[in-house]
Amino acid sequence: MTVEDDRQQLDEAVSRLGVPYELFACDPALADTAQFCATYGFDPEDAANTIVVVGKAQPRVYAACVLLAPHRLDVNHAVTAKLGTRRASFAGADETRELTGMAIGGVTPFGLPPDLPVLVDAAVMARPRVVLGGGSRNWKVIATPQILLALPNVEVVEGLAGISGQSGSPVS
Repeated sequence: MTVEDDRQQLDEAVSRLGVPYELFACDPALADTAQFCATYGFDPEDAANTIVVVGKAQPRVYAACVLLAPHRLDVNHAVTAKLGTRRASFAGADETRELTGMAIGGVTPFGLPPDLPVLVDAAVMARPRVVLGGGSRNWKVIATPQILLALPNVEVVEGLAGISGQSGSPVS
């Protein structure tokens, strides 16, 4: 798939939400959050990562979690409670690609299967704008966090993630 194909697919998925947004092209080698923010001048507090998690149950239960880059997902408590499982972990690269069609490092909440729950940490909603993955390492989506509320199967969750490195903060 070409960069323009990626853009067209992303634009189609986001434009149907009816919320203003901007697509931002980036060098795929610089798509990881820390490098992206440093290179392109974005505040890491505005970067929101999408991580696919899997509940260890039969059948397996999945969700896409959206959290601010400096935060860590509370997999052991908040995520397992939402999934209704005793254990959960990050989905592996192959499992993520099979489920979403996207590679780790480029996962976006836009264009996911409509039955996949999207759990958004409440801290994301407090930002004036967020920079989200674009489904490939070539693109980012910049918008107000309200764009996430237009997604199907979305839920804002207080305490889904916490600030990394703080005593008592959630850990993965």
